Amino acid sequence: MHFRVYKYSFLIFFILLSISLFSQSIVITKTIIKGDTIAQIKLNEVLVLPAYKFTSDRQRRRYMRLERYIRKVYPYAKLANETLSKINDNIDSIDSKRAAKKYIKQVDKVLQDRYGKELKKLTVMQGRLLIKLIDRETGSTSYELIKELRGGFSAFMWQSLARLFGENLKEEYNKEEEDKMIEHIVLRIESELQNQ
Repeated sequence: MHFRVYKYSFLIFFILLSISLFSQSIVITKTIIKGDTIAQIKLNEVLVLPAYKFTSDRQRRRYMRLERYIRKVYPYAKLANETLSKINDNIDSIDSKRAAKKYIKQVDKVLQDRYGKELKKLTVMQGRLLIKLIDRETGSTSYELIKELRGGFSAFMWQSLARLFGENLKEEYNKEEEDKMIEHIVLRIESELQNQ
């Protein structure tokens, strides 16, 4: 009898300790089934990623450099997605095409003033990653977004400029093949942000 009390008190202590440590992410409810009270604890989903398997030291260094770059440009890709969602929501409520264009120009000016200098300081590789991550976040290539928001001619001009520097605004994100390493890094970053 004494052992049972000790065993259950240890279990209760462990549960209370766990609850106090993780109280921000736990929801406790109870269910009564045939007279028995059963505690239900709902935990937030946690993504567990296996370590990336490197085939060489060179690949490991590339991964580390990509991670530094992605940590720098990923917030801009998230911001692009949020801004695009807000623009689309607001454009739906605007009646005339002219007013919608004016609204887009105003948003563009605000974004240029706020982020223009920072974005101009990105390296070519960081810019390339940003193009890919914008496609990942929005589901549309940078070319499609420019065409939708600023028109076909503007999209053509930006694509021509990008091609001069060896880039392609029409490039799509491919998490299964060529962008597998990038996807692994982004999932790690998202997991870290979720667990903060």
